[in-house]
Amino acid sequence: MGGFFWNLGAFIVALGVLVAVHEFGHFWVARRNGVKVERFSIGFGKAIWRRTAKDGTEYVIAMIPLGGYVKMLDSRVEDVPAELQDQAFNHKSVWARMAIVVAGPMANFVFAIFACWLMFLIGIPSVKPVLNSVTPSSVAAQGGLSSGMQIMAIDGKNVRTWEEVNFALLARLGDDKTVFTVQDDAGRTRDAQLALTDWQFDPELESPITALGLVPEGPKLTLDVANVVENGPAAAAGVQVGDTLVALNGERLADWQQLVVAVQASPETEMELEVQRNGQSQQLKLIPARQEHADRVIGFAGLAPQVLPVADEYRFDLRYGPLAAIGEGIGRTWDLTVLTFQMLGKLLTGVVSVDNLSGPISIAKGAGATADYGLVYFLGFMALVSVNLGIINLMPLPVLDGGHLLFYFIEAVTGRPVPEKVQEIGFKIGAALLFMLMALALFNDFARL
Repeated sequence: MGGFFWNLGAFIVALGVLVAVHEFGHFWVARRNGVKVERFSIGFGKAIWRRTAKDGTEYVIAMIPLGGYVKMLDSRVEDVPAELQDQAFNHKSVWARMAIVVAGPMANFVFAIFACWLMFLIGIPSVKPVLNSVTPSSVAAQGGLSSGMQIMAIDGKNVRTWEEVNFALLARLGDDKTVFTVQDDAGRTRDAQLALTDWQFDPELESPITALGLVPEGPKLTLDVANVVENGPAAAAGVQVGDTLVALNGERLADWQQLVVAVQASPETEMELEVQRNGQSQQLKLIPARQEHADRVIGFAGLAPQVLPVADEYRFDLRYGPLAAIGEGIGRTWDLTVLTFQMLGKLLTGVVSVDNLSGPISIAKGAGATADYGLVYFLGFMALVSVNLGIINLMPLPVLDGGHLLFYFIEAVTGRPVPEKVQEIGFKIGAALLFMLMALALFNDFARL
């Protein structure tokens, strides 16, 4: 229950900040163009806090933190006194209206740059992309990668950390090949081409790194049990914190991954688990629970290993001074933007399954998890969501900022506004499409619970 409230709190903070930033973009540019703002609201529904400023603008925080809005004076919506006609939104030039509309998404990109700048200023705890090993017969093994190599670049773009490797591989989903530039122990550099035609992975179960067959130099997972889920299969079998896992079904365990693979392949199947406890061998019967993930069912044991930290030679803080961090922040935001557009394109073309769409529940989980890791990771999560929020709002759906921009662009080209009847039909179609997209994202969220 504590995890639920932590996730909820982090979600409200993250979304509240991002919505406030987005709406402030509209608000600030509207004010600069002489438009009277009647209400600035963070959230929808009943107001839990409100304040009216001397200029008559009402500031509101509402109960449902899933959005916000800026209500501007508009003679199409209400009667406007003659003396205030020049302050009405719809009486401004088409270019002023376009600037006001685009300011919201642009504010999200500016915030992402700020968040990334702050990340690099604080310092991002990072691990060099050095290979501990390569899974036999994997894509990476077939491409000639081996233990001890350091990944220097992917498709010509330098990578300094495993996080950057992860982003680069996500962008390659659906592609035929990728080229790794690697350096071996002797300092020799060469290119290795990896065929991706048969490369597939379930993001709920693994990362693109492990799916490719790469095993990073990183924290070492021991066979010592650090945590047992209450009322889970391992607890029911009698596994205790501090136990050392020795064998499964008579086969000696070499590492934790061997256990994971065997358990996931055996849902609701009794397994013989040997553990060492206080110097004594114990024979237990483990029956992994059944979990559904996308198009397959896996087993779940409900236990976690003790983890040894990464060796110092591979760890470093990716940190820059105030000026250099600006360039890094812009670069990271650009990379996130390009990756988001690539993933949207692959979703539309069917290269990436719509099962990967996430809604508010997944966002809440992500917010809680990154907040738990620390401020730097939470800032990175907010930068990613902020970029996504900016891009989604620029989509040419009439109910979004991008739809308004489309109508105003047509007006700028033709010299006359798009007929209100056409706009009304467009808004209905846009709302229906957006509702279906949100419903699909929510369905995916519930399917992952």
